[in-house]
Amino acid sequence: MTIKLLGIGKTDKKELDALIEDYTKRLGFYNKFSFQIIPDIKKVKNLSEKQQKDQEGGAILNLIKPTDTVILLDENGPQYTSVGFSDYLQKHLNSGIKQLVFVIGGPYGFSSDVYQRANGKIALSKMTFSHQMIRLFFIEQLYRAFTILRNEPYHHH
Repeated sequence: MTIKLLGIGKTDKKELDALIEDYTKRLGFYNKFSFQIIPDIKKVKNLSEKQQKDQEGGAILNLIKPTDTVILLDENGPQYTSVGFSDYLQKHLNSGIKQLVFVIGGPYGFSSDVYQRANGKIALSKMTFSHQMIRLFFIEQLYRAFTILRNEPYHHH
């Protein structure tokens, strides 16, 4: 199974990029993983919140295959402990799906079309994080989940 993370807009902090790259590389030892950035929508100042969500939604849906299992990182999804998330991940690994796609939405969340396409959603926290920070947190949690599944000591450091 391949795991893919989609996020809107590039990271403007080199330090965050370096950490994201580090955990992406680490994840590669466990599972095929890719992080794909969807370019920011142009001229957002002229768009309503709904128009921005719809344009971002179209860009997201263009990168999703009909066979993909799509999970939205959404504040209204269930929250997991790191161990609980590793169990959640293991169930997907065991299910025989080809690609599991996690999606980080734009500043206003997801369009209704993206919600309709999604197979599920999870929340990392009830707190709000910047879309740049959430990438690092989520990729680190994916890495942590694989170390938990392999009984490696990283989780306890």
